[in-house]
Amino acid sequence: MGKAPAPLFRDPVFEGPTDPTVIYNRSEQSWWIIYTQRRANIPSHGFAWVHGTDLGVASSRDGKTWLYRGTLELEPTEHGRNTFWAPEVFWADGCYHMFVSYITGVPTDWTGPRDILHYTSGNLWTWKYQGTPELSSRRVIDACVYPVPGGWRMWYKDENDESHTHYADSPDLYRWKHAGTATCDQPQEGPNVFRLQGSYWMIADIWNGFAVYRSGDLTHWERQPGDLLSEAGIRPDDTGKGHHADVVVTGETAYIFYHVHPDEGRPAEDPLFAYPRSRSCIQVALLKAENGRLTAVRDEDFDFVLPENGTEDF
Repeated sequence: MGKAPAPLFRDPVFEGPTDPTVIYNRSEQSWWIIYTQRRANIPSHGFAWVHGTDLGVASSRDGKTWLYRGTLELEPTEHGRNTFWAPEVFWADGCYHMFVSYITGVPTDWTGPRDILHYTSGNLWTWKYQGTPELSSRRVIDACVYPVPGGWRMWYKDENDESHTHYADSPDLYRWKHAGTATCDQPQEGPNVFRLQGSYWMIADIWNGFAVYRSGDLTHWERQPGDLLSEAGIRPDDTGKGHHADVVVTGETAYIFYHVHPDEGRPAEDPLFAYPRSRSCIQVALLKAENGRLTAVRDEDFDFVLPENGTEDF
């Protein structure tokens, strides 16, 4: 099988790939990483370099060698240069669905409204706007969608509620109703839900690695002691904490795809130029669920293979 390369992927244009989602492209018969394309190597005022972002694409036949392909084509909802973050992409009911965080324009700070937009596609390249779910506030980002009995559930970060993880339910992916708060033990973002070894798991970025929760019903969540990827790794460019991840489960094996800032903590020398401390890359680690506890194999060698014919999304 062979071991995973490190780093798994670097954006050759802007050096800022973050918030990866990994999906099999059925028509191209290749794996894709779709990600927020931060412009880490561009001088900018404030936090403009994390706004005005497109959604970048890298593809691979074997999961080990990734080729940058450009950016997705999304039907605009308004004029101008706008911001897309943290895509959640999956196949359901005969097409691809995307739920993506959206901000008007290119802010230089963290203020202003933000929504989650719904798009659909037949080929993963071109996307048609389907609507903006009405959720718990106008400060919502980082959607994760998973099937539940009778429909679908979306988890997301609500910045108007101390950045807790909320959830909404839908019978058809088009109509959504806020249903409650999933976790409220601390601020977090980027929830990701999956099933492994007979349990449902949720990981969430707490800016110090990932909080880990376990559930039997996708509604009640219990946090496990200890966090994932909360220390720097030792592989090339894996020398930072793990951030905003996606998990791919194939059979009884699971991989976590996350981004790191290899030079995080390095002081900025120029207020208009955050690089290199802002640069990021995408890494992958092996997840294990043993005795009711989730752990990650990061620094040790592990077998890494993505199936040639893809895998079920859920």
